[in-house]
Amino acid sequence: MFLSQLSFTNFKNYPEEELAFSDKINCFVGDNGAGKTNILDAVYYLSFCKSYFNSVDSQNIRHKTDFFAIHGVYLNRNQETDIGKVSCIQKRNHKKQFKINKKEYSRLADHIGKIPLVMVSPYDRDLINEGSEIRRKYLDGVISQFDKFYLNDLLEYNKSLKQRNILLKQFAEKGFVDTLSLSVWDDKLVDLGEKLFEKRKAFIEDFNPLFNEFYKILSGDNENVEINYISAMTEGNFSEILQNSLQRDLALRYTTRGVHKDDLQFLMNGYPVKKFGSQGQQKTFVVAVKLAQFEYIKKKKGFKPILLFDDIFDKLDDRRVSQIIDLVSKEDFGQVFITDTHAQRIVDIFKKINIDHKIFFVENGKVTPYGI
Repeated sequence: MFLSQLSFTNFKNYPEEELAFSDKINCFVGDNGAGKTNILDAVYYLSFCKSYFNSVDSQNIRHKTDFFAIHGVYLNRNQETDIGKVSCIQKRNHKKQFKINKKEYSRLADHIGKIPLVMVSPYDRDLINEGSEIRRKYLDGVISQFDKFYLNDLLEYNKSLKQRNILLKQFAEKGFVDTLSLSVWDDKLVDLGEKLFEKRKAFIEDFNPLFNEFYKILSGDNENVEINYISAMTEGNFSEILQNSLQRDLALRYTTRGVHKDDLQFLMNGYPVKKFGSQGQQKTFVVAVKLAQFEYIKKKKGFKPILLFDDIFDKLDDRRVSQIIDLVSKEDFGQVFITDTHAQRIVDIFKKINIDHKIFFVENGKVTPYGI
């Protein structure tokens, strides 16, 4: 499956644009700020019902306009309609509309996983440098693309967690604890939390070998890398964990332990990448994570996700850039979108790689085939 056509209106810095793509590699070249990344974000929207960069949908509407619209047509390799037409429409002060073949979703969660996609971006460094919430969201986002039950359990867990926290706040304010009311939400958290924990643990166990393989390809096998799953659930029964932390929860007025506090530990040669990895090593680390994510989802779904590379070649030498493009040009990968500021570098690389591709030049919200 691949994105054959993309059109968008009033999306970020674009008044209107309509593009037809190669089913293999598509490159967008131009200066910083020209709008290359916005094209990739439009593609991302059609997979995840949201922006990769800005969670407030109304802020993605072009200045002084009332709406944005994104439409994509997806085909399979035999040029027969597979998914079909997917649309996202956001009007100011209105609910977002998301449609597939003109039929609107009642729940956006029902679309997640239909068009699997992996985005590789400079912002991925946040996985290493920011707090645990970023890593949990990443973990949940990957698993949700191939496991609908996981996504539903996660949504229900978060609802139950919110209700338990409301009770804890009420108990603290009123000076008494209604153990019966609390047990209702404890039971739900335990049931859902144990399911989430087991699936996260299994995912990391399966994911690590793929991650190691891609890191070796990208780095030349210079370091030993590992991702550890950190969870209070490894200490034992979740019900007992909640019970033992109740007094602290009451004092702080929220649930302090559970899978909503899980984290991932990124290690290189046994030490945290955040503290001991160079910028180049950290960049290689997160790219390897994303390529492993691609491979894992491909195996689970039975077909190749769309792969987006947004400006990841900055500060990489031409040899390393050529190596990455050559890697994703192989049959193991499907449709790829790339942004880069070095147009001639991209052109020169494709003179050496015999693969179907298109190169577009982006300038001030306008897109034209490169060289025209």
